[in-house]
Amino acid sequence: MAKKISRRMQAALEKVEPRAYEPLQALNLLKETATAKFDETAEAHIRLGIDPKYTDQQLRTTVSFPKGTGQAVRVAVIARGEQVQEATNAGADVVGSEELIDEIQQGRMDFDIVIATPDMMPKVAKLGRLLGPRGMMPSPKGGTVTTDITDAIGAFKAGKQEFRADRTGIVHVMFGKASFPAEDLLVNLKALQEVIDRNRPSGAKGRYWRSVYVSASMGPAIEVDISSLRDLKTTEIAA
Repeated sequence: MAKKISRRMQAALEKVEPRAYEPLQALNLLKETATAKFDETAEAHIRLGIDPKYTDQQLRTTVSFPKGTGQAVRVAVIARGEQVQEATNAGADVVGSEELIDEIQQGRMDFDIVIATPDMMPKVAKLGRLLGPRGMMPSPKGGTVTTDITDAIGAFKAGKQEFRADRTGIVHVMFGKASFPAEDLLVNLKALQEVIDRNRPSGAKGRYWRSVYVSASMGPAIEVDISSLRDLKTTEIAA
């Protein structure tokens, strides 16, 4: 049985044409179709020409959004000794050592990011089955295994975000709020595009970018013209 489309969604769908929009047009349309009664999240869904089952075609990295994400990020830090106090002073929401690892194993999940110091990783490894599927397992590539606790906490709370391509080669990233000015959303989307290009896997062959769609969290998908996004200069956005 087909799922019934709400009147709100039907009205939003009618505004979106089946074509690729210029980036700023797409983001203005995202804002226009964000008609829920709360401030919806701006999402990007990017299909890449990679097959992540091969190690040289995997994409996992971080992006720092210049305009932030508009979201409060809860950071957990697993460390020991003086770095426990350093993490607390730097604004971590949850801090601990072996006892925090035990609490996470028992189901504690009141955080969005987990940062760990390298010396704690042998113990953190046992959390892989819990944190891995949620995308929260600390990793050096993601910037979440580090000795520089203060900088890492500050960066993630300011809008840095870790992401990876899923098993079908699609990247799903939240890059702001629908209430942001379209120009700010474009700055963030451009930053994401540049990071994805810089981190192109060595095994990626042929056409790397296949499609880019943006949407509000409760809105319809809007296709973005890939070439226009990649050709856009950051200075042109500011202008």
